[in-house]
Amino acid sequence: MLNGQLKPAYNWQVSTQNQFILNYSLHQNPTDTLTLKPHLEQYQALYGFLPSAVVADAGYGSDENYGLLEQKAVAAYLKYNTFDREQHDGIGEFSGAALHYNPQQDCLYCPMGQQMGCIGKYTRQSASGYCQTISRYQASNCQGCPMRGVCHKNKGNRIIEINHDLNRRKEKARKLLSSEQGVKYRKQRPVDVEPVFAQIKSNNGFRRFLTKGLSKTEVEIGLLSIAHNLKKWSA
Repeated sequence: MLNGQLKPAYNWQVSTQNQFILNYSLHQNPTDTLTLKPHLEQYQALYGFLPSAVVADAGYGSDENYGLLEQKAVAAYLKYNTFDREQHDGIGEFSGAALHYNPQQDCLYCPMGQQMGCIGKYTRQSASGYCQTISRYQASNCQGCPMRGVCHKNKGNRIIEINHDLNRRKEKARKLLSSEQGVKYRKQRPVDVEPVFAQIKSNNGFRRFLTKGLSKTEVEIGLLSIAHNLKKWSA
């Protein structure tokens, strides 16, 4: 809470179209990243198919979620955490994402053209058990480089860690989000899903659950969703 208090709560996810709730799910995760997979699985169990595209904000843009949608052949219009900043400021020329990668030699090139060779790889596991392969690259000689102060300020030669799968998927997402359809989806998302929460929480005064336990609160949310759809349909 903004006042420093900690209160028990659930993470409520909804899939909407034209402000109608198509699917809802409750989760005991404080962030949205790990909710997409079970939410989509529930959607598929309910309708027997998956949507052709998923549109969501940067809270869902992770390597795991991009990979999940890629595997299921669902177009991922998911922002990643730096997408909005890149639209205004571009990609910083000294950031790892901006460095040219040579896949044949498995090396990067710094802004001064110096080759950064691969010095090793390691596997990182997320809270859900998803494994990512991280490659480490190091410049051979940063001593005396005129760009040293703006490129990096660490002692020794610069080392960069790269997740190539994530970079590839972010580039794919960037192209989708920047397309004509992507811009349309990005404009539509906030006026489609956010008013649903506003209607239920503010206009209908739903601020806290009346029951306890995931199974009971799911029923409560279900009744609220049905009531919302009926009210929307009759309007």
